[in-house]
Amino acid sequence: MIKNKGGRPTKPIDYTKLDAMCAIHCTGEECAAILGVSYEHLNNQLKRDGNGGFLDYFKIKGSNGKMSLRRKQYDQAMSGNATMLIWLGKQWLNQSEKMEQDIKSDNKITNVKIEVISASKD
Repeated sequence: MIKNKGGRPTKPIDYTKLDAMCAIHCTGEECAAILGVSYEHLNNQLKRDGNGGFLDYFKIKGSNGKMSLRRKQYDQAMSGNATMLIWLGKQWLNQSEKMEQDIKSDNKITNVKIEVISASKD
């Protein structure tokens, strides 16, 4: 016969649902609310299951979401999306835009020049 240790039985964590929420960067409180537990329970259960708590678990599972987003952005850029090409160039290649303006005394812009400056070679 198993002895009753007292207290409420531990509610199991739905790891499939938790992984999906971490991938879209839900907060710990949001994950706990959707799973129907408190954040403290979620954190403690993750520790008991050997996952080091919510923050450690989130670092691992949240990176999958970042990878998926990065892949979609890259696909958009490679399919010819000019905005995404420029944005990724600025983020990944340290490119920037240099703006020059010639202004007359009446404060009207007469000449605007924009050029993309590539970052130094590695």
